[in-house]
Amino acid sequence: MQRRYMRFLGFIFGAFAILAIVGLLAVLGAVHFYSRDLPDYRQLAVYEPPVTTRLHAGDGSLLAEYARERRLFVPITAIPPQVIGAFLSAEDKSFYEHGGIDFSGVIRALFTNLRNMGSDRRPVGASTITQQVAKNFLLGNEVSYGRKIREAILTFRIERTFSKDRILELYLNEIYLGMGSYGVAAASLNYFDKPLDKLSVAEIAYLAALPKAPSNYHPIKQREAATTRRNWVLDRMYEDGRITQEQWQEAKATPLTVRDASQGNTTRADYFAEEVRREIVSLYGDAALYEGGLSVRTSIDPAMQALAEKALREGLIDYDRRHGWRGPITRIDAATDWLAALREVPIPPGLIVPGIKPWRMAVVLSSDAKAASIGLLDGAKGTIPLSELTWARPTTANQGVGGAPRKPGDVFKVGDVVAVEELKAGEGVFGLRQIPNVGGALVALDPHTGRVLAMVGGWSYNESQFNRATQALRQPGSTFKPFVYATALESGLTPSTLVMDSPFVADQGPGMPPWRPANYGHDFLGAITLRVALEKSRNLVTARLAYYLGIDKVKALAERFGVVIDLPPYLAMSLGAGETTLLRMTAAYGQFVNGGKKITPSFIDRVQDRRGRTVFKHDMRPCEGCGATSFSDQAPPVIPDNRPEVIDAGTAYQMVSILQGVVERGTGGRVRAVGKPIAGKTGTSNDSKDVWFIGFSPDLVAGVFVGFDQPRTLGGKETGGVVAAPIFRDFMKAALADKPGIPFRIPPGLRFVRVNPATGAPAGPGERAIFEAFKPGTEPFGSRPVLDGSADGSFTMDGFGNDSDFLGAIGAPSPGGGAPAAGDSATGGLY
Repeated sequence: MQRRYMRFLGFIFGAFAILAIVGLLAVLGAVHFYSRDLPDYRQLAVYEPPVTTRLHAGDGSLLAEYARERRLFVPITAIPPQVIGAFLSAEDKSFYEHGGIDFSGVIRALFTNLRNMGSDRRPVGASTITQQVAKNFLLGNEVSYGRKIREAILTFRIERTFSKDRILELYLNEIYLGMGSYGVAAASLNYFDKPLDKLSVAEIAYLAALPKAPSNYHPIKQREAATTRRNWVLDRMYEDGRITQEQWQEAKATPLTVRDASQGNTTRADYFAEEVRREIVSLYGDAALYEGGLSVRTSIDPAMQALAEKALREGLIDYDRRHGWRGPITRIDAATDWLAALREVPIPPGLIVPGIKPWRMAVVLSSDAKAASIGLLDGAKGTIPLSELTWARPTTANQGVGGAPRKPGDVFKVGDVVAVEELKAGEGVFGLRQIPNVGGALVALDPHTGRVLAMVGGWSYNESQFNRATQALRQPGSTFKPFVYATALESGLTPSTLVMDSPFVADQGPGMPPWRPANYGHDFLGAITLRVALEKSRNLVTARLAYYLGIDKVKALAERFGVVIDLPPYLAMSLGAGETTLLRMTAAYGQFVNGGKKITPSFIDRVQDRRGRTVFKHDMRPCEGCGATSFSDQAPPVIPDNRPEVIDAGTAYQMVSILQGVVERGTGGRVRAVGKPIAGKTGTSNDSKDVWFIGFSPDLVAGVFVGFDQPRTLGGKETGGVVAAPIFRDFMKAALADKPGIPFRIPPGLRFVRVNPATGAPAGPGERAIFEAFKPGTEPFGSRPVLDGSADGSFTMDGFGNDSDFLGAIGAPSPGGGAPAAGDSATGGLY
């Protein structure tokens, strides 16, 4: 009996052994089968996830982000322990104890799911953090037994290869947490606009509640479910001893609130950011921009940017109002359900613009002799009084306007959809508004470094991404003239040199008519100084100078300054008939005020890679001692000035002084209201198609351009001094409001003589005078000149020393000088 019993036990044991061997072979076979095409888990050792590139303004505020997956990689050592603890409590509390798969958790989940069979409860999972890493990084979300087997195999391999901290680091930086957030750092900023170390316990718990199903716990759309899930995480954290009872109670009582990142330390400068984006792509490519996690420190000054946007947009509105009312946005049937019809109207992209008080869309419901009644998108009603319609005169040809309206019915009809602005909150009184159809731009930069401090490329980036500061090639008009005068000064002339302002004719070459430039007012001032000629923007003097000097000399200097790349060698170019951009012109003027040193406009100060290593710097000058970690009475570092010279410092200052006279006595008089030392020049192309003002203080240069994108006249009286100069004035007045009014810097070697500004001759006692800057040996002396007028405009001069030979030579046209291109105007630039 016993023998039979032992034989039976042996049979059972053998059967179990065979089954175990078969099972083991089956497991090994399955492992082999599912291991054949497994991804290489060792790639996790060098894994670099796509990371967000962030652009920062000069003050550190966030300017823009670029990413395919919005993620910020944070090493495990920089993630606060409480954040780590929250995710462990919510997702895998025994993470540091198990070997990759939590078998006790699997058994618990199995029994829980069996108990919940037949109910509508969601099945409970038991994936560990390591399993989630294997799935998220290497396998994907396929639902099958095969994928689970592959996941288990990879999980064990990952656990054998990597430390727990490395696995957790990968998980916390890869996990998707909703609202486009990949990783805990990005989620912290997206939901709460805070870095990880500033999160509260309640906020940490909410983030830890998201991995299972972020869309089910949206903080606004599913607030109740989100709060319940957050509180569940808080319970787990309390049970695991990760927070105190006081923290637990306080956090559960805290309402779930999120904070949009746009409410925080951000700067809005869309045109500028787009320029930086294009430059980063050109330097490093698309992949680096959208996946490389670059940190880009830009040159923009947020405060100055806001002032630039305000000044330009107010200036465009002022111009637009002078030229009347172009009509409603559209028309709807307001007789039935006007609110439903109004809500069907698309909101024009240019209606809501950062930097100005929000405008709203409304429909005209009725009107009488004194006001119009309007309905708004929120169902509210209001009125537009006649006093707010006086500007809305009908437009006519060539930017003209008709008579002022006498009643609201002269402006619009019932059913007209218009833009309005509430004049005083809560009173229901609105003003009629109109999105300007004219384009414009404003640029401000540091004249010593070329760093662009502010840039506005148009009315609204939402309406048009075309950047009129960098992409619009337009005729600069008389803002080009200073480069003709700088050529003259560089050639030995002086600000007091006399030139005839009289009729001038140039031979354009065989088969072409003569070129006959004219002054803006078609008048003549006779013999005037170079200073007066530029202050009054006299075309004939400028053309005569270019003819005498040779257009090739002017071309060479303009190209040296970076105004143009290849200026056509025609005389009309001297009056601004060529084409350039506002940014180029503004940087060129900066080279006058910085003492004649070459600068290149720059948008980027520094670029760092995802590990914080600097890969690009705008300022590459050597600086011995700048890396010192401490200072103990040593001398400050001396940074060399290695900027190339484009013009000598004496000539540059002479131009600064003359351009200061443009503001004080000439066409830029509106800019005097800045109340501090300012220099600059107006510019207006033919038929007032382009108007400009470029100017500077000792440490800030700015330029303004206004014109239609499809060039046409701005109106007969709309010159650079009328349209662009006030925008420049308002910007500079605000930008320099808290700056001292320092004078322009004078280089050594110049000699100052008290002269009559009209004649350039030494001034006598009691005579109106200015101190003019002369290079040694070019100072005027002797008596005032005696002009000997003649039919061809030439004259002679006695007692004027170094200038006398020159004056006789330029009194009348001489052969040569080049011809304007076909189609160029006979007058070139005006003001």
